[in-house]
Amino acid sequence: MRVAVIGGSTVDAPTYDTAVTVGRLLGERGHTVVCGGLGGVMEAVCEGASQAGAETVGILPGEDRSAANGWVDTPIATGLGNARNPLVALNGDGVIAIDGATGTLSEIGHALDFGRPVAGLRTHGIETAGFEAVETPTAAVEYVERAVPGEPGAR
Repeated sequence: MRVAVIGGSTVDAPTYDTAVTVGRLLGERGHTVVCGGLGGVMEAVCEGASQAGAETVGILPGEDRSAANGWVDTPIATGLGNARNPLVALNGDGVIAIDGATGTLSEIGHALDFGRPVAGLRTHGIETAGFEAVETPTAAVEYVERAVPGEPGAR
């Protein structure tokens, strides 16, 4: 399945390491990672996924595909700026949010509007159907695997 991973574009080392772990777990479980294609959480999750042999897709805000971080396999230029946020959420069957500010919050909202389950790891505290606050990278991956219909272990 495709999992969109969203989060801060500038993060501290522990958050970066958490996102690498999420990417690695997704890759080890055979998932494709979709993200915004730039730095911070986006770069880290792609790094972990790539190291595990997974495909990575970056949906970029600008017009230049070469602006993607070095771990993105398939960069998609949009020229839309932050208006590309719904496309990131739409292209994941489930979403994992790590850290982040208002851009991440908008992507969470779009994901929920699209009916995508969202696991929140050290991100915004939201109490609504479809959003699950989790404590670990493993819990984040397991939540989206359970919550996406048609996936093994889905509810």
